[in-house]
Amino acid sequence: MPHKSYLQPAEWAPHSAVWSAWPSHGELWEEDLDPARAEVAALFHAIADVDANGTPRGEKLQIVAANDEARESAERMLAGTGASIITAPFGDIWFRDTAPIFVTSPQGLAAACFRFNGWGGKYVLPGDTEVAQIVAAEAEVVAMQYDWVLEGGSLDVDGQGTALTTRQCLLNANRNPNLSQAEIERRLRDSLGIEKLIWLGDGLANDHTDGHVDNIARFVAPGVVACMEPAPGDDPNRDALKQIIADLKSATDVNGKKLEIVTIPSPGRITDEDGEVIPANPMNFYIGNTAVVVPLYGSPHDDAAVAAIAKLFPTRRTVGLSAKHVITGGGSFHCITQQQPA
Repeated sequence: MPHKSYLQPAEWAPHSAVWSAWPSHGELWEEDLDPARAEVAALFHAIADVDANGTPRGEKLQIVAANDEARESAERMLAGTGASIITAPFGDIWFRDTAPIFVTSPQGLAAACFRFNGWGGKYVLPGDTEVAQIVAAEAEVVAMQYDWVLEGGSLDVDGQGTALTTRQCLLNANRNPNLSQAEIERRLRDSLGIEKLIWLGDGLANDHTDGHVDNIARFVAPGVVACMEPAPGDDPNRDALKQIIADLKSATDVNGKKLEIVTIPSPGRITDEDGEVIPANPMNFYIGNTAVVVPLYGSPHDDAAVAAIAKLFPTRRTVGLSAKHVITGGGSFHCITQQQPA
């Protein structure tokens, strides 16, 4: 089938649903389990966007819980959102990377299912490699299986054939050591309809995904990319962020047009309880049908970041919510969501 048959739509295109998971494993989350559940519940309520009459205005929540206890917790904390809670096994909640990437085609919606190897073998959990097929079956769409490693968070698309990625992740020897850059580009054309891949360099410090692009740069409209401006003072990502801005300013889209670059304030140096820098960022926002939900970490630059992102989405509500406990698991709001196009 010609590669133009499949296309990953932009995230701002209409969704029929969002797929995600409920924090379910106490042995993974430990003391952060309950606080992470509260943060995830707040995210889901914002995406559902229930009006004063109790009618969800956003999109359908399709939430997977790994066991009966997690299902009961999800049902209780998501009451009133219209969420469908599905009990099925999985390793952890990072559905941007383990669930399928939904694509459109003349034949209808399909689910592009790639191999998942625990971000280069770092976190291999039972059940994660089966998530894509489970979601495709529950969504009742055709599953297209691709025998190479790809995580959804390593790409960001404009829906018109252009995508952002990083060399640090997609060319990492711990993913597809036998695939060249040209071969990866060819496979992305065939599977997701990506005709032009914009290669950035490194991602954030201490990001165990090896530089997922959804933590550093995002398409927010055709030809428009948002990225982070380094925070004043001791920003641990200063050099990387400056290089990303420079690379984007010299890049062109699939039509050969220069990109418009919009900068969002970086949160600066955010550390965990041990003083280690964490890959905190506002770029891991989720673009829902009616709301854009921005993760926050207690930075003095949080409000400015939400305000900057709100200007990019004037037809949606922009909501800033705490993700301080979710990020202890390694990711944030975009990392745990996977949209299903309408």
